Amino acid sequence: MSALPIVAIMYDFDRTLCTRDMQDYSFIPSLGMTESEFWETTNEMWQREHMDSVLAYMYAMVKLSKDKGIPLLREKLVSMGRNVELFRGVEQWFGRLNRFGSENGVQIEHYVISSGMKEIIEGTSISQSFKSIFACEFLYDENGGAVWPKTDVNYTNKTQFVYRINKGVLDIANDLDLNRSMPEDSKRVPFTNMIYIGDGLSDVPCMKMMKAYGGYSIAVYQKRDSKVEELLKKDRVDFIYPADYREGTGLDLTVKNIIRKMAVCDRLERENSRQLREIV
Repeated sequence: MSALPIVAIMYDFDRTLCTRDMQDYSFIPSLGMTESEFWETTNEMWQREHMDSVLAYMYAMVKLSKDKGIPLLREKLVSMGRNVELFRGVEQWFGRLNRFGSENGVQIEHYVISSGMKEIIEGTSISQSFKSIFACEFLYDENGGAVWPKTDVNYTNKTQFVYRINKGVLDIANDLDLNRSMPEDSKRVPFTNMIYIGDGLSDVPCMKMMKAYGGYSIAVYQKRDSKVEELLKKDRVDFIYPADYREGTGLDLTVKNIIRKMAVCDRLERENSRQLREIV
């Protein structure tokens, strides 16, 4: 465990760090389909079958690939990550914030909590910036072909991964330690040292969690509209900003201010604890 207090920044991926749904860049065109054709097929399926919407799109990826005689291979999905278009400043964002955190006496950790594909995220230029990537993933056969959903990260179960980060239980197969009672002062990352960055309604459960437990939440957008403004007006999010991660933007300055505040609060808490120990 780091000697420095840890600040965890958690990100959705699609339309938060990249400009579209990640399947839109390479996977859907590889099927000879348009984005609207693929997502309409998926949406019609989950409504007709009363499916989890994320499981529906994963099933559609497997079925449509099979129908068109195109093997859905893990290595192929990873390679598609190279074509994902990131928002301005994203590639420089992580290193810059890591240095800023170090200068202020805290260690910054970055995490993805996404309903997109882990394999595609792993192929992006920023994949090594994350301590853990929590996203949907397939189980593969001996030939590397997708056969079954291995992990399903839907809009509501996203919150379990916030708890995993809080307790330091990052292995998603380890439910025993995740559900074990743990004193607040022994948890690896306090909720008060967390920032969640997402783009909309699918992120509301995690955003509300931050509001409830003393962390911070930020909604980013490509074009400001009533939906993102409603998140702010209804107190579901702390701040809203354009998805511009370059140095000096409103998003950059606010995240740095939050980190600075967290660092100061931690130092004050440590000083209080030190004085109490001396009295005892």
